[in-house]
This record gives sequence, structure tokens and C-alpha cells, in this order.
Amino acid sequence: MRHGKKINHLGRTASHRRSMLANMACSLIEHKRINTTTAKAKALKQFVEPLITKAKAENNSTIEKSTHNRRVAFSYLRSKEAVAHLFSEVSEKVADRQGGYTRIIKLGNRLGDSADMALIELVDFNETYNATEKKVKSTRRSRRSKSSETKEAAPTADETSPEVDIIEESTDEETK
Repeated sequence: MRHGKKINHLGRTASHRRSMLANMACSLIEHKRINTTTAKAKALKQFVEPLITKAKAENNSTIEKSTHNRRVAFSYLRSKEAVAHLFSEVSEKVADRQGGYTRIIKLGNRLGDSADMALIELVDFNETYNATEKKVKSTRRSRRSKSSETKEAAPTADETSPEVDIIEESTDEETK
């Protein structure tokens, strides 16, 4: 029975699993999103979110700055470039977020072996789902009101200076 066994072994030995998660975490930090299986994405989420929290705590002004969190992150990631990127760019983006730094989006099944695939990404780096940027919705207007507004807004010949000539565009009906 499986009572109390919370870790997904992913069909690998402990050393292989740690290396695979470290490589996937480095790729996630570098590229901001990766495609993988759903089981690996869930395991990666548990692996990388505490590291992002440590990086965020390092940049917090209330906590004394030390190299301890960097050394802990390096012991998990084993890549100087990924640690530097994590503590500089990623930690600045997630400074105001309380948790939930990653998002898993299910993609469907892989063609070869029908494995459940997922996209795992860092939440604050996706411009599509970013809530801070709001699109301005344009109102829909009829053609008559649009053309009448442009005629009213256009200056008359008396208002313009003598150097500027007003050229009116001909419509398709007038040319026929």
C-alpha cells in the first residue's frame, strides 16, 4: 500500500530524478516555459517554487542579505548561470507575489505514447495572461456616425492657411 508516500518517483532512481529536476528547473528559469509530461511538471513545480521563494527573500530589504540562499539554490540547480538569472531577473518579477510562481497548462496527449503533456511556465513572464496590462475596448459605431464625425472634424477652406490644399478622396461610386 502507498500510505504516506507523497513523492512521485517518476520511474527513476533518486539521483536520476534529482538530476532531471535540476536540468528541467534550469531550463524553466532560462526559457520561462517548457513542455513536458504532466507528472514531471507537477514534480518540477514542487522542486522550483521553494527556490524562487529563497531568491525572493534574498532581494527583500527586511531580511539580511547573505550568500546562504544562493548556495542552497546552487546545491539544487548546479548551474551558476541559472542561479544568477534566478536571483536577478526572476526574483525581481515575483517580488510582490505571495506564492504560486508557476502555472501548469495541460496540452493533451503526446502522439507517440499518448502521455499527458503539459506546459509549465513562470506566471509573471507571460504577457498574454498578465493581469496588469488591460486592453482598451473600442466601441462599435455605425458607418454614418463615423463619416459624419470626420466631416465635422475636418477644417473648412476658410480655416486653413492658403499654403495647404485640401484634397478630397473619391469613392468607388464616383469613379464608375
